[in-house]
Amino acid sequence: MEADFSRKELENGMTVLVERRQLPLFSCVLAVRAGAAHEPEREKGVAHYLEHCLFQGTETRSSEELSAAVEKRGGTLNGFTAEELTAFWLRLPSQHLELGLELLGDMLFHPAFQEERLEKEKRVVLEEVKMVHDNPRSHVLSRIKSLLYERPFGVEVLGEMETVRKLSRASLLSFLGNYNRPILSVVGKVDPEEVVEMARRYLPFPKRPEPGIRVRRRRGGRVERRKELRQAHLVLGFHTPTLRDRRRYALQSFLAVLAEGASSRLFQEIRDRRGLAYEVSAHLNLGRSYGYAALYAGTEPGKVEEVKGLMLSEIKKMRELDRKELEEAKEQLIGQYRLMAENSYRVALALVYEELAGSAEEFYRYEERVSGLTLEEVRGLGRLGDYSFFLLLPG
Repeated sequence: MEADFSRKELENGMTVLVERRQLPLFSCVLAVRAGAAHEPEREKGVAHYLEHCLFQGTETRSSEELSAAVEKRGGTLNGFTAEELTAFWLRLPSQHLELGLELLGDMLFHPAFQEERLEKEKRVVLEEVKMVHDNPRSHVLSRIKSLLYERPFGVEVLGEMETVRKLSRASLLSFLGNYNRPILSVVGKVDPEEVVEMARRYLPFPKRPEPGIRVRRRRGGRVERRKELRQAHLVLGFHTPTLRDRRRYALQSFLAVLAEGASSRLFQEIRDRRGLAYEVSAHLNLGRSYGYAALYAGTEPGKVEEVKGLMLSEIKKMRELDRKELEEAKEQLIGQYRLMAENSYRVALALVYEELAGSAEEFYRYEERVSGLTLEEVRGLGRLGDYSFFLLLPG
């Protein structure tokens, strides 16, 4: 894929990535290399809580004024927390580039952190934790991580009710001090030199070392029951190659054949042929230091073992993948990549993750990497034998 792309590393360790386009708008993602994986166990959830609180006003702007500054110009301002990074993103017409970067700088370097607002936002975060727990599908997909990894990494990004309740203003300020080696990714009709100049002016991050991450794998199974349920929710989880491992391209092809879409093997076998589930899906979570895939199905309680057996059987059958299916998977992935590339925000975010993994330029080699996959590379993933499971049953 050809693109007008540039990359520059600044004196403070910030990396500025710019892809120039012709439509008069831009998407910007500012990511710092501090996320849930960097939290101490006693403060699980602080990275996500901090991300929320940075939207709660600055020394000169209220939270409403922050939102209005973007929304009244037709844009969007938001953020998210992941394992290895925290990100803040916005989309605006191109003439508001300076405003966008100035706003991000105001949020990160001049937060008000008023106690009343912090306590209000803590209640919001606790409601988010409850929301995930109360949704059976979301709950099992989040809990499978705890059976694939030891604590504290195995704790969900949102944290736990007990730890979030104890977080304080001091906790926020302490974790804010971990924000380091930022990646600024801008895609749109912008001048790369102007982006660099504004990054220096509005985003003066101090040069800090990146905190370490301890990831310890495990295997396990867990069964929970809830009286109000009528359906069983099953997830099988598998350790996979990481974001830094070239085998991730083979993994994506493997999952495309196995469980992506209505034409996939699991959908056809479990839903279309046997009518055992409404949803059958695959979920992939890759980072620089970890990787796991999860297979999900909702089914009748008495059919759980049958569905589980079918999942494992279809994984094993992938060892005999034929060339026609592989070529179809390649075309599917490349088609999805080309469609995704129309979205400036998704490209800006993908560039951040590729830079986190080692090189943003790898994003533009995607078609080459997928096209070059061999049958042996993809079939080899059919030997995934060790798995964890999480099952939520009526009861």
